[in-house]
Order: sequence, then structure tokens, then C-alpha cells
Amino acid sequence: MSSPLDVREFLAGFLAEAEEHLRSAGQNLLALDKAFSQGQSNARAIRDLFRSLHTIKGLSAMVGAEPIVDLSHAMETVLRSADRAPGSLRREAVEPMLHALRAIEERVSALALGKPLPAAPAGILDALGALQTEGAAGAGMAQAAISLPPEVLGKLGAAEKQQLLEGVASGKRAIRADFVPSPERASTGLTISAVRERVANVAEIVKVLPVSRPRSDDAPGGLAFILLLLTEASDEQVAEAAGVAKETLVPVVVQSAEAPAAAEEEEIPAGAAQRRTVRVEVGRLDDALERLSSLVVTRFRLSRALKTLSAAGADTREVAEIVSENGRQLRDLRAAIMRARMVPVNELLERLPLVVRGITRTSAKKVRVEIEGGDAEVDKSVADRVFPALVHLVRNAVDHGVETPEERLRLGKPEEAVIRVSCLERSSRQLDLSITDDGRGVDAEKLARKAGREVPANEAALLDLLTLRGLSSRDEATTTSGRGMGMDIVKRIAVDQLGGELLLRTRPGAGSTFTLRIPLSITIVDAFSFACGKQPFVVPVATIEEIVEVDPAELVRAPGNRDVRLLRRRGETVPILALDRVLRIPRDSEARRKALIVRRNTEPYGFEVDRMLGQQEVVVRPLEDPLVHVPGVTGSTDLGDGLPTLVLDLLSLTGLLTQAGTGRA
Repeated sequence: MSSPLDVREFLAGFLAEAEEHLRSAGQNLLALDKAFSQGQSNARAIRDLFRSLHTIKGLSAMVGAEPIVDLSHAMETVLRSADRAPGSLRREAVEPMLHALRAIEERVSALALGKPLPAAPAGILDALGALQTEGAAGAGMAQAAISLPPEVLGKLGAAEKQQLLEGVASGKRAIRADFVPSPERASTGLTISAVRERVANVAEIVKVLPVSRPRSDDAPGGLAFILLLLTEASDEQVAEAAGVAKETLVPVVVQSAEAPAAAEEEEIPAGAAQRRTVRVEVGRLDDALERLSSLVVTRFRLSRALKTLSAAGADTREVAEIVSENGRQLRDLRAAIMRARMVPVNELLERLPLVVRGITRTSAKKVRVEIEGGDAEVDKSVADRVFPALVHLVRNAVDHGVETPEERLRLGKPEEAVIRVSCLERSSRQLDLSITDDGRGVDAEKLARKAGREVPANEAALLDLLTLRGLSSRDEATTTSGRGMGMDIVKRIAVDQLGGELLLRTRPGAGSTFTLRIPLSITIVDAFSFACGKQPFVVPVATIEEIVEVDPAELVRAPGNRDVRLLRRRGETVPILALDRVLRIPRDSEARRKALIVRRNTEPYGFEVDRMLGQQEVVVRPLEDPLVHVPGVTGSTDLGDGLPTLVLDLLSLTGLLTQAGTGRA
């Protein structure tokens, strides 16, 4: 007798696949909502949403997640009704479907955490059931008349016919292109998968249908693919992309017809393009990175031993070349592993419109989200940490920054506010994520009154005030904000956890921009090592603006404070603080000649150190134990001597300069 199936072995694959399809479903629901708001429909979004939910249902059944099966099946049934009767799905359907999608996400998260799955909410199932009834009532709506052979037309679903009708109505041309595969074409890389990718650049693919043909010299495999396209490109461009002769393209006439058409079950083309990717558990990548980290530390030890041998007079030239080559190989290996861990920033940003939509439904505000993500990528561990900060910033922008439609009209602004989420790669090590709104800006005087402090003199001081725990600009707490936790959490994520920076620009009546300046990775980083007293430290290269030579004769005491001195540099005054005094450690007797310059909220600050030791890649180990958490220390590393070396966050330590009375924030 066979043993019962253990679904746990499928769970990792299920979670990865479900996450991808949930993200796609959310994007298509937003596309539907946008189309409905403009008085249009979006047949393609309905079809893609149906596909995602159908896949989720099948995967969930495989792992025995019945509540997810129930929810996805109910949503799928609503969409099937809409597929059979385009136009029967109305904007009111989006809200219950969003609730159902969130319920599925919650249960997927519960599976990932090993928690029991709650049953599918009865209220959501009832709401979806009502939508199914409405869809059935509208099943006799008109379709399109399309000039295609019956055997081809019969394989089109109602949603695809509606897609053709809408595309032609918007000014696009409907075209049929027939691609016949052959060994000769395949040898040059021209396969149906390649054709689909190329055609997608010049046209909208409605359907790819595999059809049988008699074997001949023109069709040696007895197979052809019919591509139904909507395009604004020329016939020459489409023909070149499809790998066919221009004369073989056939225009398709699409007209509105009153008679209803029966929908067929949608089939997936046999030659559908497949992504050449392999899903890998993050834990496996973490394990590979851990082993790489050990190699990096071993190389440090080898380099130290080599220096010792050289100092003793041994001939180490050949070994030094091998060590140098090993270092280059380790850097290449590190780059390869880090690339495997990177995720597109757009995957984070594209989830934010759903957050905004949920808030605006309860706040009666009108907000449009614009995303400028580019092609930037960030390490998975950084992405997981930074997303909650982005959610807090977006919530604050809607709840605090954006005015009501009536107030915006009185101020001469458009009724609909705009929140722009943008991403900018500052370098190969840093990324800027900005949330910009066109609302009322931050009221510095109101915040100062609530905090019982003086009105901030600049944006840096205002940001310090905003990030005070427990301080909120709202007089009453709502479901979205008002408890004074949001900005404090954002600062802790950006500065304390990621070793990055939080910036603010605001103009009364014009809006605000909050920027998260974060590293692309926090595990293996390029760092400067230096000595302060007899203690070595490291600091990430990305946080240092400049290392300068300091002449003690050029330093002057800051007024009213003996610990802070001032340095004139390129026309600006830089407060300088001895790092050994900040950390309260004994210092060397020799005069310090180096200072590390950092910039916080556009203002420069300097920390004197005794001497620089070098620059190298280091493996950062976070300090997880709250009992050893120290402000300004983000983790520890090993420089090859087997002893822990602290990794400093100098940006956090600049707060001590404020306390020391430099007049800056």
C-alpha cells in the first residue's frame, strides 16, 4: 500500500507560482477599474484575470487549500459569465473581487507561515454569487461579426471577439498572419516562441491558434500557427516581426453584430511561448550566499597570512597572483549570486495602486497613481524590508497630503490628485525610491505645536519632527493613520534596518516628496575599513561622500560646544566630530588627519578617524538580539582575524551633532 501524498514538497512551488499570479490578478483588476471609470470595457484584462485565477484554483487544489479553491472558483465563475457576455461585468463588481483577492492573499500567507487556513468568508462568496446571477442575466448581449473562416472563428472566445471589436473601434487594424514552422527556420532561431516575442513589440496579440495542414515542402511538420493581431504598425513591420511575406498578411474585418455568439472554452496554443526560467526557493539562494560569505572571510584570512609571510621575507609573488585571481573570481561569483537574488523594483511599485484604491474608497478622495519604475532591481531581502515603508508613505500621502476634491477645486487644483511613485538608480550600489504628491504640503507650525517644540528651521529639522514616535498631524485616529507610528516605522526601516537615508522636500500648498535612499544589497557590501583608537570599524562605501585630509590648524571650535569643530570646505561649513568621543572609546595620541564626510538631508557632516585601513568587500551580519542593539551600529563583519568588527551607520550618528548644538538637524 502506497504512503499518503505529502503536499509539503509542493508548497514552495505553489507559493512562488501563486505570488506571481496574484500580482498579475491585482494588476488586471486595476486595469478593469480604470477602464470602467472611463466608460469602457477591457476584454483582455478579463481574460488574463480569468487565466490567473484558473491557475491559482488548480494549484490550490493540488496542495489541499480548499478555502482558496472556493474563492478563486467563485471569481472564475463571474469572469466566465463576463467572457460569455462581454459588457455584463460592471464597475460595481471590482470591489467584491478585490475583497476576494485580498482573502486569497491572506490565505496564501497563512500557508507560507504554516498556519491553519480560515474558511472562505461567506459574505464574499455571497457577493460573488450575486454577480454570477447578474452575468447570467446579461448573457444575450451582442457580439462582433468577424471575417474569419468558421473553423478559426469557432475557436475564439467572446472576450477575444470583444477585444477585436474594441481594438478596431479605437483605430487599430485587425490582421491575420500565418506562421509555418520548419527545421530551416528553427535553425535560425525563428520559432513560434520567438515570433510571439517579436510580434508583441509591434502589435497586440489577440490569439495564437495552432492548425493542422497537409504535409508539404511549405509545411513539413503539418502544422501552422494563425496569429490574430491588432496593430497600428505598417504591414512591412508586422511581416518582418512575424517572419512572413508581406503579401501573406490578411486584413480582418470586424463589425458589430446583434446576434449573440456562443463562447467556446479557451484553449492554450500548443506553441505558446515559455519563459526560460527556473523557480528557486529564496532559502537556497540564502544558503549559496552564506557559503560565499565564508569564502570571502577565508580570503581575508589568506591575504593576512600572505602579508605576514611577505613581512618575514618569504617570496610570495606567485601566491599573491593566485590570491589576486581568486579575488576576481569571488567578485564574479558574488555578482552572479546577487543577480539571482535580485527582483524588479516594478514588482513592488505595481502593488501600490491597490493600496491607494483601498484608502480612497473610505476617504472619498480622488487619487491617480503614476509609476516610474524603470528597469532597476534590488535584492530580495531589501525588497521585503522596504515595501512596508512604501505602503506607509503612500498611505500618508493620501490621508495627510492630498486634499478632498472640494478643497482642491477651491484652491484651483484638479479634482483628482496625483501621487507619483518613482525609482532612480543613483549608482551601482544605491537606489532612490520617491513618493511625491501634489497636496497641501507639511504644516510645520501645526506639527511644532502638537510636539511642543519650536518651528523647524529647515526640511531636515521638519523630518526629524515628523519621525518622532507617537506624533501625528491628525487630531483623531482613523483606520488609516493618526497614531503617530507611520513615519517612525519608515525611518526605522530606511535608516536602522537598511542603513539608508530618508529625505523630505515639501512646499506649502504644492505637495511633498519623501525619498528612501537605500542600498541595493545589505548582505555583502563594499566597505571602507578604518581605525578609531585601537578598534577597527567598517562603513559601507555607498554612505561616504568623501574622505578628506584634515589639518587641525584649519579647524575652529563651534560656538558653545567644545566637542564640535568646524571645517571650511568648498564654500560650505562642515561640522566635524571625533568618532572616538561619539563611541566613547580611548583614542591614539597621534593627531588625526582623516575625516569621513557624509551628507544627511543635503547637509554635510564629518567624523574624524585615526587612520584608514583599506577598502574591501565585507559580509554584514545583522545584530538580531535587541539587547545588543546600539544606535549607529548596523551589524558586524569578520576582516579575516576571526574577531567581530562593527559595521557603523554614520548617518544615524549625525543626530549626535544636533544634540551637541550645531544648529543643524
